[in-house]
Amino acid sequence: MKPLKRKDYEAALEPMLLELDAAARWVRHAGQRLLVLFEGRDTAGKGGVIKAISQHLDTRQFRVVALPKPTERESTQWYFQRYVPHLPAAGEIVLFDRSWYNRAGVEQVMGYASQAQVAAFLKQVPVFEKLLVDDGILLFKYWLTCDQAEQEARFAERRADPLKRWKLSPVDLAARTRYSDYTRAREAMLAATHTRHAPWTLVDFNDQRRGRLTLIRHLLDHLPATDVPELVFDLPPLPGKPARERFGKLKPLPSWTQD
Repeated sequence: MKPLKRKDYEAALEPMLLELDAAARWVRHAGQRLLVLFEGRDTAGKGGVIKAISQHLDTRQFRVVALPKPTERESTQWYFQRYVPHLPAAGEIVLFDRSWYNRAGVEQVMGYASQAQVAAFLKQVPVFEKLLVDDGILLFKYWLTCDQAEQEARFAERRADPLKRWKLSPVDLAARTRYSDYTRAREAMLAATHTRHAPWTLVDFNDQRRGRLTLIRHLLDHLPATDVPELVFDLPPLPGKPARERFGKLKPLPSWTQD
């Protein structure tokens, strides 16, 4: 299948952006809490789909959570503790660019977590997520799939583009030779955490534009009815002539010296 052209992608995305706006309006109106986890290999396209979803949302209502590596203190806490403060409150949307599933992925493959810690995580996470869902949080978990050849092409693109090189890290480079290790870790994670109350959805992101459309369509189709009337404000004519704001250079400020 040929990659989706930009104009076709934008034409398909536009009506979905209106639906996302309506969904956000419903989340606020109903006091719902919407939590979406985006997981996948390096270069899979997590940042791109998050930008597509959030580009027209109210920044006072939604936030993206992309946590750095744990601090020394955080590494001694209950594993889920650093994530809990970022969960949504009523009327909020939270998008996790990687989440607690780091433990079952990069932390396991790169040796940052012991096998005992990984085993404990896989046992605890279904219980943790059941508590979230039982409390009323709308939880969606997406894994963005990407073949190794496509991943290599994206690594090369990042290496060649000075505006994308910040996306590369030593961990990313080390991961290039551990594709199979990540696959085994992913399969074990899916087997342990694909539950009825918090199922995974795998989305093909070898074509990122198609992947974004597929993921957004799935999210919209699996939200409850989101019909909330939109407030439309009248703009009556201004009384009098519109004012103009001054612009131009300001006078230099007086110099300040300490006595």
